[in-house]
Parts: sequence; C-alpha cells; structure tokens
Amino acid sequence: QDKFWDFVGANQDIESSDLSYYELIVKRAGQLLSPTHLKLLRFALSLRSYSATVHAFQQIASNEPPPPDCRVFFNVHGEKSCNPQSLKDLLDTASERPKPFLFKGDHRFPSANPDAPIVILYAELGTGEFSRFHQQMLSKANKGLINYVLRHYLPHPSESRVFLSGYGVELAIKNQEYKAKDDTQVQGPNDPVDEVQGFLFGKLKVAYPELREQLKELRKHLVESTNEMAPLKVWQMQDLSFQTAARILAAPSVDALNVMRDLSQNFPNKARSITKTVVNSEIRKEIEENQKVLLLVFFVFPGDSALFINGLHIDLDVQDIFSILDILRSEARVMEGLRSLLVDSPHVHDILKLDVQPADSDYGVDIRSPAWINNLETDGRYASWPSNVQELLRPTFPGVIRQIRKNFHNLVMILDPTHENTAELLSVAEMFYTNNIPLRIGLVFVVNDGDDVDGMQDAGVAVLRAFNYIADEVDNQMAFDALVSMLNRVPSGGKLKVEHVVGVLEKRYPYVKVNSVLGADSAYDTNRKEGRAYYEQTGVGPLPVVLYNGMPLQREQLDPDELETTVMHKILETTSFFQRAVYLGELGSDHDVVDFIMKQPNVVPRINSRILATNRSYLDLSSISQSRTTPTTPHSPRDGAIRPVTFWVVGDFDQPSGRQLLYDGIRHMKTSNNVRLGVINNPTESPSNGTALIGLAIWAAMQTQTANNAKNFITKLTKEETARALYTAPLGTFISLSLGCLQGMDVSLFMSVYQSSKVNFLLAHADYCRDVLKLRKGQRAVISNGRIIGPLEDGEVFNQDDFLLLESIIMKTSGERIKNKIQQHAECFKASDLVMKVDSLLSSQPKGESRVEYNFASDRYSAVKIRPREQEVYFDVVAVADPVTRGAQRLAPLLLVLKQLVNVNLRVFMNCQSKLSDMPLKSFYRYVLEPDVSFLADNSFAPGPMAKFLDMPQSPLFTLNLSPPESWMVESVRTRHDLDNIYLQEVESVVAAEYELEYLLLEGHCFDVSTGQPPRGLQFTLGTAAEPVIVDTIVMANLGYFQLKANPGAWVLRLRKGRSDDIYKIYSHDGTDSPAEAEDLIVVLNNFKSKIIKVKVQKKPEKMNEELLSDGTEEIDSGFWHSLTRGFTGGSKVEEGKPEKDDVINIFSVASGHLYERFLRIMMLSVLKHTETPVKFWFLKNYLSPTFKEWIPYMAQEYGFQYELVQYKWPRWLHQQTEKQRIIWGYKILFLDVLFPLAVDKIIFVDADQIVRTDLKELRDFDLEGAPYGYTPFCESRREMDGYRFWKTGYWASHLAGRKYHISALYVVDLKKFRKIAAGDRLRGQYQGLSQDPNSLSNLDQDLPNNMIHQVPIKSLPQDWLWCETWCDDTSKTKAKTIDLCNNPQTKEPKLQAAVRIVAEWVDYDQEVKSLYARYLEERERGGAPDRSHAQKGRRGECSPMSQPCDRQGTWSEKLNKSFSSNQMTRNTQSCRETPFAGGTNDWLCLKSHPFVCLLLFFFFLFFRSLFSWSEVRVSALKLEWK
Repeated sequence: QDKFWDFVGANQDIESSDLSYYELIVKRAGQLLSPTHLKLLRFALSLRSYSATVHAFQQIASNEPPPPDCRVFFNVHGEKSCNPQSLKDLLDTASERPKPFLFKGDHRFPSANPDAPIVILYAELGTGEFSRFHQQMLSKANKGLINYVLRHYLPHPSESRVFLSGYGVELAIKNQEYKAKDDTQVQGPNDPVDEVQGFLFGKLKVAYPELREQLKELRKHLVESTNEMAPLKVWQMQDLSFQTAARILAAPSVDALNVMRDLSQNFPNKARSITKTVVNSEIRKEIEENQKVLLLVFFVFPGDSALFINGLHIDLDVQDIFSILDILRSEARVMEGLRSLLVDSPHVHDILKLDVQPADSDYGVDIRSPAWINNLETDGRYASWPSNVQELLRPTFPGVIRQIRKNFHNLVMILDPTHENTAELLSVAEMFYTNNIPLRIGLVFVVNDGDDVDGMQDAGVAVLRAFNYIADEVDNQMAFDALVSMLNRVPSGGKLKVEHVVGVLEKRYPYVKVNSVLGADSAYDTNRKEGRAYYEQTGVGPLPVVLYNGMPLQREQLDPDELETTVMHKILETTSFFQRAVYLGELGSDHDVVDFIMKQPNVVPRINSRILATNRSYLDLSSISQSRTTPTTPHSPRDGAIRPVTFWVVGDFDQPSGRQLLYDGIRHMKTSNNVRLGVINNPTESPSNGTALIGLAIWAAMQTQTANNAKNFITKLTKEETARALYTAPLGTFISLSLGCLQGMDVSLFMSVYQSSKVNFLLAHADYCRDVLKLRKGQRAVISNGRIIGPLEDGEVFNQDDFLLLESIIMKTSGERIKNKIQQHAECFKASDLVMKVDSLLSSQPKGESRVEYNFASDRYSAVKIRPREQEVYFDVVAVADPVTRGAQRLAPLLLVLKQLVNVNLRVFMNCQSKLSDMPLKSFYRYVLEPDVSFLADNSFAPGPMAKFLDMPQSPLFTLNLSPPESWMVESVRTRHDLDNIYLQEVESVVAAEYELEYLLLEGHCFDVSTGQPPRGLQFTLGTAAEPVIVDTIVMANLGYFQLKANPGAWVLRLRKGRSDDIYKIYSHDGTDSPAEAEDLIVVLNNFKSKIIKVKVQKKPEKMNEELLSDGTEEIDSGFWHSLTRGFTGGSKVEEGKPEKDDVINIFSVASGHLYERFLRIMMLSVLKHTETPVKFWFLKNYLSPTFKEWIPYMAQEYGFQYELVQYKWPRWLHQQTEKQRIIWGYKILFLDVLFPLAVDKIIFVDADQIVRTDLKELRDFDLEGAPYGYTPFCESRREMDGYRFWKTGYWASHLAGRKYHISALYVVDLKKFRKIAAGDRLRGQYQGLSQDPNSLSNLDQDLPNNMIHQVPIKSLPQDWLWCETWCDDTSKTKAKTIDLCNNPQTKEPKLQAAVRIVAEWVDYDQEVKSLYARYLEERERGGAPDRSHAQKGRRGECSPMSQPCDRQGTWSEKLNKSFSSNQMTRNTQSCRETPFAGGTNDWLCLKSHPFVCLLLFFFFLFFRSLFSWSEVRVSALKLEWK
C-alpha cells in the first residue's frame, strides 16, 4: 500500500509517446520493486491483467453518476462536486449523511483518523487535473481531516478495443466420415501478406498479376512439400510418444522447450518424420522408473501432465495464467523476503517446503465441571455394556456406534434457560439420552449472577435452583426430565417464565414450598456464579454453546436436525482416535477417559475467537530495516536458547489495561521455555517525563538489567499497587521499598538511566503503532511472530490463558518446524529473531494446498534440465508431460514464457505412453502468451498478441476451437468462413476470425441452512441500485450451483422479487464485498480470474412449509433468460407480474457450422409455413457464426417470428467434453431446466436438419401423461438396417427391458414437470458418473435420456412425428409430420445430397432463404439492414428486429481475430479500430487518444496495490473490446 501511494506521487502530469511513456513508468516502478517483481509487472501489463479492474472503477463511477462537465470529481458522503473550493463545505456537513460503501479493492490512503469523513476522488491518474486534486486530498488526509479513497475514472472512454492473451486455440482435424460442409462459396478479403516459407505471395500477386496462376501453383507446392500428412500404419504409431520424447531430449537444453512446443503443437505434420527416430534404451528405462514414482506419489498416470512451482501443484485444467501470475508474485515475495533475511539461496527452498498453514484441528476447553445428566461408567442403565476399552478394536460393520461403558463421548451444553433455542437443543439431548446413545451429557447454566437475585422474579435463576433441588433430592436424570417439562410448557414463540418452573415443581413435588427453593434465600444456589464464571473464562462465544469433548460446534451446526447429524458424525470420527490410543497402549481400561481427553494438546484453558479467526493479518518483518523502530525484548539474545515464539505486547503501560496485558504476558513467559516477550508503548496522550513513569521505568530496566532481573522487575512494576506507589511516593522511597528487594538488580545503574531518560523512544514507538500497526493512540494489541492480534477493544479480556493458546497454535503449526530448520543454518544469537521473521513471512501466505516433495528415480536421460543463474533466488519448476498430448501443447509455451520471466531451476520429465494404436494428437494448437508488451517500429504500441497457424496442410478438414479461461464467455463476431469446417484447399489466401470476450462469469453455490440442501428453483438477480434486475439465474440442485454473466464492476445480488423473495431470506454469504449481515450482496468483478461466491439462505418462519416449485403455484418471474440472453445492455423490461402464458410455440435448436445453419434456416421456414400460431425460436448462442447472428434479425422481421439467443457456460465441476460435437450434444439435454425462464411451460427441440410438415402446436399440446418429456422411438420398418440397430442387442436390450430406444432429433419437454422431479439434476448426476468412461454415452444426447428411462420416464410419441429414411421404410413417409436427415451408416451419403433427394420441398425452401439473404446483403450495402447489435445481445422476444435498439449500458466484448491458411494467419491491424460499435453514455472504458497509454499508468498502480487482446485468427488474436 505504501509503495502504491509512493508510485502515485511519482507519476503525475505525464505526457509522452507510447514507448517512452512505458519505459519511464517501468523505470520508476523499478525504484520500488525488485528485478523479479518488475518482470512480473511487465508480464501483467502484457496480459492486460488489470483491464477488468480499470473498467470496474469506471462502472462504479458511472453509477454515481458523475456531475455534468466534470473531468475529475469527488464524492463526500453522497454529495459530488468537481469544484475544489466546495470541499470544505461538504466536509462540514458530511456527518449529516451516511458514509459511502467502500469495496475491498479500493485504494485507501493510510489514515490517522478512521472516524474522519470519507472523500472518494474519481480521476484519470497521471493527468494534470488529477495532480491538483490529489495534492489537496493528501494535505487533508495527512492532517487527519479526511479518509482519502482513490478510484480511476475516465470522463470520455475511447471506443478502441484491447487485445488479450492467456488462451489457447486449437485447429482440430475433423472426421470426414459424413460430409458436413456447406457448398456455398465464401467471399472474403485477401490477406495482404500471405507468407509461405518466406515468399510474400500477397505482394507477388500485386507485382506480377500476369503470373497469378503460376504463383498459385508455386504456393500450393511449397505448402504441400512441407506438410506431408500421409496416414501412418498402426505399427508406426506404437512408439510415437517415446520417439517424440527422444527427439526433444536430443536437442540442446537451451532449445529443448522450443522443440517440444514445435513438435506437440504441430504434431500431425511432424508425426511421419518422428517415426524414424531411434529411442535409446536408457531413456525408455528411466522414464518407466520415474513413472512408478509418479503413480505411487502423485497418482499421475502415463500420458498425464503435471506442473509444480516450488512444490505447489498447478492444475492447468483449473488454474489459468492469471492465477499462475498471482502464484509467481506470492512466491517471489516470500523467496525475496527469505533472501533479505540472509537465508542462503540453497536453503530458501528447504524453508519454503515447511508446512506452516494454520491447522484445521479444533481446540477444546476443560469440561470436568458441568452438571452431568448421566455417567456411562456408573449409571445402572448402561450396566450390560462391556467396560473394556479393547472392545474398540473389535471389528464391526461400518457406521456402527460401539456401546462401551466408558465416557469416550461427552456433550456439554452451555445455556441460558430463557433463550429461545434452549428447548430445541435440550430436545436433541433428550433424544440422545432416551435412545441410549453412548454419550455423556452435561449442562452449564449461565444466568444472573447477582448477589441478591430472587428466583421468583428471574426465570433463569428459577430453572437453576429447581434443577439443583431435584438433583439433590432425587438425581440428575429426574432434574433433566423436569427441565424438559418446564420448557415444553412454553408456548411456540414465547419465552420461559417463572410460572412454568413453578407449575412443574408444584405438580411433581406438591409438598415442597416453592419459595424456599426458588427464593432469594434458597439453599439450592450451587454453581450459579460458577456457571457464568466458567462460561466467561473459557471464552467460547455467544450463547448457546455446545461442546463435544470440549470442542465448540459451529453456529450453523446448532440447528436441531444438523446437531443430531453432527454429533453422530463426531462420535464416528472420534472413535478412530480412541482406537489408535488403545492400540498404542496410551489408553487402558483403568484410565479415566475424560482425563485422557483433557490432556490432549488441543485442550486449552480458554478459547479466544480472535486468536482462532481464519482471516489473519501479518507484519512483513523481512522489510524492516535496522534504522526503523522495532521493539526491544527482555529476553537475552545470547543465552544459547532459541525461542520460537515471540510476543510483542502493545499498549499504554501508564494505564491499567495496558499494564494488565503486559502482566499476563510476562506471567505466561515465566511458565514457558518457548517464549520471549517484547514491549511496544502506545501512549494515549503525548508522553512526557511526568506522565510516562511506567513506560520510562520499563525502558530503563530493559536497557540496564539482565533479562531475568528485567523480567522480575517489570512483573512487579505492572502490578496495580506498585504503579500507584510510583505515582504517589517520592522516587527514592519507591525504589528502596518496592524494588530494592529484587535480588541482583543494579539499582544505581537503573536510577541513572531512568532519571536521564527522554521520551523520544516513546514517540518513536507511537509512530510505529500509528504507521505500521495502524493502531489509534492507547489501543492495545499483541503481535505473535508477526501476526497482529488486535486492536483489542476497551474492556476486552486477553489473559494468560490466551497467551497459552497463542503459543500452542504457533508451536503446533510453525514454530517448532521453523526452529529446527533455522538451527541448521543460522547463528544462535540471531536464531530467535530469524524464527519470528520467517514465521511471519511464511504464515502470511494465502492458505492453499501443501507443497509436495518430488524425488524422481533419475533425471539423467529422460528430463530436460535448465539450471538457474547462481547467487539469485530461483523458482523450482518441475513439469511432467507426454509430448504427444494436449497437456504438452499447453505446457511447452507456458514454460518458455516462465523461463524468460524469472530465474528457474527447470526440469521437464517425459511421461510417455507405449503401444499406441491411434494417432495421439489430431490437432494443431497455439497458446497466446507473451512475456512483455511489444511495440511497432514507430514506437507505438503493437496491436497485441494473436494466434497464427502457418504452413497448414491443405487436405484435412479443420474445425476451430477456443480454450479461454473458465470465467470467460467468448463468441465469434467476425469471419466470413465456416469455422466448423475449414477446408484450406478452397481458401485462396487466409482464414481470419475475430472473437470477443463478451462477459465474465460469476458463479456460486447456494444452500438452505435448515435442510443443508440446495433450494432448487430459487432465483437470484444481479443489477445495480438504479436497475435492480439486469440478469437473473436459477439455482440447480447439483451442488446448489448457479451462474450469472456480468461485465466488470460492482453489482448487487438479490433474491428475485416474487416467490423466491417471499419464501426465502439470505442467511449468510462468502466471497462478496458486503458485511456479513447484509441482505443485498455487493459482488465486485474486477479481474479476469474466476469469481465464486457462496450463499446460504433460510426460509422465513411463516413460509416453512411452502415449496418454490409447487404444482399449485404459477411462477410469474421471468426466470433465467435474463442472465443467458439479456446482458448488461438493458432492453425493454418485462412486467414483473405478468406471466408469459401467450399462445406461443417455443422451439429450441442448436447449430454449428455454415451447413447446419443453412439447414436451421430451412427448418425454421418449414415450421413457419405450417402454423398460424406465433413462434418463438430459442438458439444456443455459443456456437452460432457471426453471419447467422447478423442475419437472423432480418429473417425475423421478414417472417414475423420472435427469437432469443440463449447462452450457458459448461460448469467447471461437470465432466468436460473436448470434442465440439459432443459439447453441443450435451447442451441439448443437460441444461434444459436452467436455459429457459420459468414462465415457459413447454419447449420443443427440433434438430437443425429437420423439415417440418405439420403444425407443431399439435406437439406442444400433446398429452405427455405425467412424463417430463416425449421422444419419438427409432423406426424399425427398414429391415435392411437391422444390423445397425445397436439397441436391439447387448446392454441396451437388457437395460430397456422391452421399452423403445428413442431418437433425440425431436422431443417436447414439459418444463414444469421436468423441474418438479429434478430431471435436470438427475440427468447431470448420471452423466457425471457415466462420462468418466470414454466408451460410455457415444451418442450423448440420446444415450443419456434412454439410459435414465427408469428414473426419468419418456413418453413415446407416435411414430409419424419423426420419419428418417435410414430407419423408416418408404411407405411410412407419406404420414410423416417431420423428416429428419439422419446419417446413414451404410451409404454415408452427404447431407446436402440427401436433403435434395429425400425432401421434395427442400430445394424450394433453400432458394427462398437464399433470395432473402441476397436481399439482406443488398440492403446492408445500402445501410438498410438491421444492426447486428440486435442479434449480438441475445435478448428475449423484444430482441427481434421490430424492437428498439438494445444498447443502453454498453457491453464488454472481446475480440479474437483468427486466420489460418495453408501458409499463415496474420492479423489485419486495422480491424479492431474500424469495427463500429453501438454504445451509450456509459460505454465500456477505453481511452481518449492512445488506447493503451492512458490506461498503462493505472495498470502499474494496480500492480502495487496487489503485492491485458484477444486473438485474431488468420488465426490471429483474441481481442478484448470495451464497449
């Protein structure tokens, strides 16, 4: 934070060219950063990793909104101005207005007065206007007049788009068994360069137009001569993996990674030449030996890939480049910190490997004092149980709770009898007791502990005294039974009263005088004060509290149902602990089990939630210079002992609270050999010799006395009677009477220093508390090995037991381990300091997976090794890869960039597969990643990185796939080519494609705290304060998962108005920016990494019996369509209270590639020709081409239908498919419950290649007889195809048991029923299990519903609903209501040819569509065709061309231009600037003049706060467009 503000101050009012600007701020950054962090900063800038942060601030500013005509403005508690003179007036009235909400990512200037008004400055950093306002804010902040917050803001964002990197592009060779390529010729612009093997054919054709044909032949020859892809024999493929590894290992180590990248990313071209490579037997043997280690230790199988950085496992399927960058930063900080502590480079990694993460083990308190209801060891009801602990070792069935007559399991309830939850908790305890669960139950009552309290007036005291009376007169079991009876008398929603207690007593014991039992003079007052004292001393938190063997249960586990389950699980879990103790002889039948439990190291006298909190703050002690004020300790550094625990006690020791804290700390230190203690004075008032007597005396003693004498002296000094004497008695008298008795103390030396002491050191300590510890004057805190515990509240107890707990945690997690390492590497007199600083450094790391040790058999022959530069800290990188797998295609370019970025000790182990029977890699691959920002020859910023596929073979049919990070939602926006069917023989020069990053993904998991189950059908909305509903979503039953798409910014997440909001309320949340008690959750998206939140909800008390998805209730909310189709660009609103029950036929379809989009248009036309009912089409947006999305509004306008483009990101937890066709099949069946709004009752899926010959209204209204969906069975009338009917034999015949096997080309879904029976969740669950086997679900979209036919029934539609020539005979064709162009496995006839032959009307439909498209092109040339934005935004029905333009807020889009050709893929550098965009006043942020320059400075700022282009495929670059 300090470096951030230093950098802001150093970079103001800068004007320069791109390159000089960049170099200037990099130079200034270098003055604040280490060389490693500076390289990582340059890498972050090349990734544009802070572009999302910049836009998030812009969106926050636009929501203010800014005052008119203000380039810079500030906000003081809701009042905005750009006039510096008005700041004073706004500050004067600030207290009358609520403070603004601040985000976790806000830049806050260090404040000396946290209560001062908050001023938020919105400005463009580095400009002159910013400089003037910044200086004004700084002057006031330094005086404590304001709390200064800085947010980046551009008054006039540019329209330019930004190119991104950090994604992969695959050109997969497509199976051509069935021809699926459109014969329509594509006209596109020629590439001006078109390079093949150094020949620039674009320029040659211009220079020599008369040689055009000859140049074409030459180009073809050059391409084909270098890209031989003749098929290989099976015997040639068997050893390809080892042969490729041998080729890599034979290269010099400096070139090996380049060779690996080239071979893996272009493997189909290289395979034939690789078959000639001879594999050395030593390589093969070593690889096989290492594979044994990989399998045994890491569960890495042959062919798998793995990456480890400093022992941390990097899962490349989960972690993207932005996560890896964060890991590199974090690791660099720790390694450089260790190096600054003079830890030698060879030892840095030894210390790094120490596991010092906070342990998950629970701490417990002593439970030997409660009132026990039962005792398993003495009570007669358990007399028949065995008492020998060896019974624990007797085998039983899993889950059986052993009934042994020992108090192994103890449940203590600390209760206020009048608390509303007490009755529920005691009912669970009663259930355990009456069912003879082997559980000892104890009670601690926490009631009024006043001296003269009357039980006849206080219900809590009355319960305690009544309980004691019955326990004394009868026994504890009867007292417990009476207690339950008292609480049962309390009416629902009421509170326990004295009359309820009296009623039970009078009924059960009519002879007793109630007043004598309950009254003020009662003799049954035992444990009243002791109960409260026990509760306060243990520090277990707010009532009620339930302890299991002394360990407090979590608050959410105290729900009655949850408590029962939790305790039973605890019993089963703890049994294994006791079994081990018995087996090792640590616990015998003659031992007291409770005493054994209480002697465990996790049992402490007191639990302090502040100490056990998971969000911990640490000091960076590695950066403290010798000149900086640091505390002194009374522990002698040269006594030969290493103290692994260092406490710094912070407080005003001239105040009683400060002295008490120090006194408890020293008393604890005297009981432990692990602890040393330091003192930091934090005076309440400005110190002087007259007001800081104790502080001066402590300092003088530490300067003049031995450690032991100083310790004893300060102990006496911190006692209250001593302190009072020092302030009242003459100094000499005080010394002689109070201190002279301390043996060995040099009084004269102490007095001379004490009397001559100045308060300068106290001022220095006060500065340290303010500037480093961020404490106010007089506040108390404890620093333990760099961890800040505090500030402690006034009156908050932190006693000797808390110091013990703190020591216990440190010793258990880090102290002992670090001490053992430091002993080997450091001199004794430095060791304690070093342990403290290393612990602070390591413990401050984010909690993650443990580091792994990798001890391979050998790395002599089978590993690529790159050694680090000596005398520098280095990253230890270990990669495991089979070079002929997708993992190696991604890993090689990443390792190359890592090698350029940082100093690495790199080893790449080959993990080859043997006896391959198929080509292991059938794709070309590029990973778009650059280590630094690049510039053009004129010193301006280069457009950005891109994916290029050069010298591609001509003959294969390719399909293009993009592999972006999980949180990116990407779509293709510009290409004239069919990216699903790229046939380079028919391309004259280059295939270019452009993609956009359209949205970031917000994911979450939601559960009902009452049931522990996901609230299926619950809806969330995401929006702003001004527009609450911009997108919405539905919660799945699978993991309670939901997803929303959003632009970077600050958004409000709410339960949707309607049934969701009526029935549920938000109970708690995690991962948001909101405080814990907030019901409207603020979610900030400000980076490219995945954002996952957790939300817990609870039914409102009056709605406990209502269900969201009930048959008798119509859901009037508009559902999930917003989040899938609406985007952040507005669009006309749907009335909340008006359900969509119009007479509309809803048709869903998917298509990918120009051929299937051609079929899709014809299918739509056939539907429209046969119905008078309004039709609404729903298309999966993910795979539609830009051409289709541009044209569909025009067709909708011509034919008068509605359409909607729906979008859904395949969840990361659901098994991923890699082949595009299988992904599309998955979308057909797996997400039907969340793709459409709840208001849509029925949806009909129609395959793109179908022709409809009837009114689909008939199918919509078809009675499914209670089934969630209806499918047509496969025809069986064409007998010559019997040999291909796989469902008639084997598994399918057995599984279907006489039922029909159904085809997925046409089906109707009753969405209400589908959701009601959780069909979608069941289908996904079955898919998750079956899809792990690559041989399962070969036809995913129809195998899955047929496999689930017993759990999710299918209504068989009449056979005439779908006719397919492959399976149905010719006579049935006349009755066909739809005709499907099924593939024919016998003839493999191309689709187009079959369509013309089979469907008589198909040609007419095709011509009609072509004519319409021709008119569209003509009108577009004249500027009359609908704007593509209608199609792009993916609206609901209002998105049809008749609607108003949809753009209001702007959208984030990303662009990828890709161009492949037989020779190259290069990018048209002007394309991103020439692209028109529609936007409003709050458009996506870019820049005024230079898109990169104006943001660059702020990216640097953001980098300090935490310690950017998509591609064009010619294939070219992924471009991030801020609209």
